[in-house]
Amino acid sequence: MKVKVDYDLCMGDRNCNKVCPEVFQYDEDKLVSRVLVDVVPKHLEALVKKAAKECAPGAILVED
Repeated sequence: MKVKVDYDLCMGDRNCNKVCPEVFQYDEDKLVSRVLVDVVPKHLEALVKKAAKECAPGAILVED
């Protein structure tokens, strides 16, 4: 599974960082979240899907 952040939609509320800090990191300079991995480890897939579901503007894009 892969995941991306649409920076045009990201509000920078850091919710995804709280849900799955192993995959998402907040960029203090650009005020958006960034993805830290190319491929999401299997054991983190559920958390990434949860972060995407909870993302109010829908900025997290999950690719199976």
